[in-house]
Amino acid sequence: MATAVEKITLSASRDIPFNKLVLSQANVRRVKAGVSIEELAEDIARRTLLQSLSVRPVLDPGGQETGMFEVPAGGRRFRALELLVKQKRMAKTQPVPCMVREGGLGEEDSLAENVQRVALHPLDQFRAFQTLREKGLSEEEIAARFFVNPTVVKQRLKLAAVSDKLLDIYAEDGMTLEQLMAFTVTNDHARQEQVWESLARAYNKEPYYIRRQLTEGAVRAADKRARFVGVDTYEAAGGVVLRDLFQHDDGGWFQDPALLDRLVIEKLQAEAETLRAEGWKWIAVAPDFPYGHTAGLRRLSGDSVDLTDEERASHDALKAEYDRLEEEYAQADELPDEVDQRLGEIETALATFEARAVVYDPTEIARAGVFVSIDADGDLRIERGYVRPEDEAPAEPVEGSDGDAPAAGQPNGAIQRTVITVGSGDSSEPEPEGDEDDGLKSLSERLITELTAHRTLALRDALANDPNTAFVAVLYTLCLGAFYRVSSATCLEISAKSTTFNAQAPGLADCASANAIEARHQQWAKQLPKAEDHLWDALVAFDSDSQAALFAHCTSLSVNAVHEPVEPRPAAPRSRRHAGARGEPRHGGGRLVPDRRQLPRPGSEGAHPRSDPGGEGRAIGAAHRSPEEGRHGQGSRAAAGRHGLVARAAAHARCSGGRGRWRRGSRCDDSPGVPRRGRRRRRR
Repeated sequence: MATAVEKITLSASRDIPFNKLVLSQANVRRVKAGVSIEELAEDIARRTLLQSLSVRPVLDPGGQETGMFEVPAGGRRFRALELLVKQKRMAKTQPVPCMVREGGLGEEDSLAENVQRVALHPLDQFRAFQTLREKGLSEEEIAARFFVNPTVVKQRLKLAAVSDKLLDIYAEDGMTLEQLMAFTVTNDHARQEQVWESLARAYNKEPYYIRRQLTEGAVRAADKRARFVGVDTYEAAGGVVLRDLFQHDDGGWFQDPALLDRLVIEKLQAEAETLRAEGWKWIAVAPDFPYGHTAGLRRLSGDSVDLTDEERASHDALKAEYDRLEEEYAQADELPDEVDQRLGEIETALATFEARAVVYDPTEIARAGVFVSIDADGDLRIERGYVRPEDEAPAEPVEGSDGDAPAAGQPNGAIQRTVITVGSGDSSEPEPEGDEDDGLKSLSERLITELTAHRTLALRDALANDPNTAFVAVLYTLCLGAFYRVSSATCLEISAKSTTFNAQAPGLADCASANAIEARHQQWAKQLPKAEDHLWDALVAFDSDSQAALFAHCTSLSVNAVHEPVEPRPAAPRSRRHAGARGEPRHGGGRLVPDRRQLPRPGSEGAHPRSDPGGEGRAIGAAHRSPEEGRHGQGSRAAAGRHGLVARAAAHARCSGGRGRWRRGSRCDDSPGVPRRGRRRRRR
């Protein structure tokens, strides 16, 4: 005979007036968490009570019911109803749906009600918000009904809009919530699924990597091109902006780079059209020019427009206020916020006065041009007044000149990778013909060689005994190469050579280091005279700190830490023995190694000073050289000029017996200098 299954009996439900209910001490909830009592009261007021209270009758000492009921489970709902009664939004006799429990323990009822409850899965919440949105509720209305921020609702809706395939994976715990958030960057379900499939074969599955994959090819809104065009213009042209609602995305990503680049060029061209009326020969337009793009170009030096009487009065008033505030708070450890803000405003206004428009010579404008681009902040950058070498006016011949143009220096403002080389100048120029001073016409070439050799040694000895002048002389030579385009006004065989970066990452010209170098270079250029004839006295007039700072700047331009690949050289056509016998360079270790016999012997030019104290060996050798030997040496030097420095050194060693060659040099001119301009910094 089968055993009958005992049927359960559910607790009876009753509507009990609220004033007959009391909160039981058997409620196990002690810590406040979750939705506040106020928010729960508002929710009950909007949609009434959704869940009954669990109550037990209160018994007297005799075990009889007193008509009152205690609430061991549902204490938060009871307190919310109590708040509504206090706010007179509900009558105290309002019937409340209750489940009347008998038997057992009240603590057990309270614990079971909270433990057996299962929280809603986040995906169910996302989809529920999406259902409410589809049924006509706005994001703000949903947020108000569930006491959350509208941004939270937008995030939930964004999560619910991810590919259904990925949502199913998330529901089965195959994906974390952070990973799902990363996929909300794009609405392209196919792209989302493609990236997820690629992650299955990848080690890195971090959310940041997912975002990077989804935004690959897009342009960040913080990019200077995006800031230059603007979000509104881009979206008006049909562009789409990807946004990340779960992380700070700096404005998102512009999904169509081609459209963005077209808008950038159009805006730059429109700006260039406004510059056409100024009369420039050329205008170069690009979003970004490479670092050192002004190399080889001469920068025009214009005159700033003078201030009007009204502007000058305003400038003087601001400067006086600035000085007064600085003096008043000179001893303060920290400036008050309002004072610091005011000083910043004054500095900005004074900078506006200093950044005056520059007026150029119309004849110079006709051969110069302008670069139009975007700076690092996304603002328009206009670089006026650059002259290309082919646009320079033909130089008029000057009487008494050697006819040899010195190596062109670097253009003002072009800061590039510079290498300082000592004693590498080429002295094989042909001798000057005619057009010499009358006093030199009566002297033979040999005598001039001898005399200038003595002059060279005298200058070396004098400079070695005057460290200060030696320092200024080196600084003078470095400044000629760094700040003046063409110069030969130095007798020091120190030259500054500069080359461009063959390969550079985008944005190199806008990096912090490049901007700092350019600003420092321009600041020094303002303090140096426009003509090199006045440079020496300007440097002498500087104090020692200014000279050291300028020397450090010029020296810093010689730093070269670029790794460049070594190109393999083809094998030598002759054997090493054969090449060495002919005095030709040999290959060794992947680089050219000159034959030992090609190097100048002690006493020749370029040898270490210790090898020939005083240099008498060179003077005597030059004095006793025969005319035929002298002509032979000149011919060899002329031939060496066509075959490079190594072959030239070999010919010199063979034909002149190691004796040194004289080198023409010019004196260091002395001219009035320009005082240094400085500005005291504000204490912070």
